[in-house]
Amino acid sequence: MTTASDFDERAREAVYRAIRERRDVRRGFLSEPMPDELLLRLLEAAHNAPSVGLMQPWRFIVVRDLGVRQAVHKIFLDANQQALAGYEGERQQSYANMKLEGILEAPQNLCIVCDSQSSQGHQLGRRTMPETALYSVVCAVQNLWLAARAEGIGIGWVSILEPTLLRCALKIPEHVTPVAYLCIGYVEAFAAEPDLERAGWEKRTPLKSVLSFDQYDRDWDEGRKDQ
Repeated sequence: MTTASDFDERAREAVYRAIRERRDVRRGFLSEPMPDELLLRLLEAAHNAPSVGLMQPWRFIVVRDLGVRQAVHKIFLDANQQALAGYEGERQQSYANMKLEGILEAPQNLCIVCDSQSSQGHQLGRRTMPETALYSVVCAVQNLWLAARAEGIGIGWVSILEPTLLRCALKIPEHVTPVAYLCIGYVEAFAAEPDLERAGWEKRTPLKSVLSFDQYDRDWDEGRKDQ
């Protein structure tokens, strides 16, 4: 079958490999800083993400200052203690044993935020679904993550952060939404499987269990009730 793709088999496999082997890295960051040209290459990949109305609502805040990272790390520690208190028994112990960030270990952090009020794009696609501005930023995060994996750069997404305090630490205005706080840098190695699977926290769901055709599968709701 003839297609419009000009990717050969090796190039296609490289794309799928990056997707399969992308990891949320929380440990093993090296102190060696990334060259600025590599960081800019990764940010360019993120900047090439699709966006609703071509509004490109993402903004990139590179965080290198140790004092700022220490402030963010304190926000994580407080939020992490609150999260820990929400579990009980073995699940609580399992949570306590996991490493969930590398804010101070990574030589730099990156916060990606969304300016959903930007006039760029002239509201195309946002009148009925304004949340697509946020979705666009998440696409940029994924682009960055895959490009980083191909370059041998580890990225860890830290979501255990209180947004209001993060805004204060990074001086983010109220109309801008923090989407992703990332630890980024060279790492010792990439794990063969995701940390949460290896720790027994959760297992990957097979594709067939989340796939339906033409309409919503009500069995999905039954599965949620059983949890």
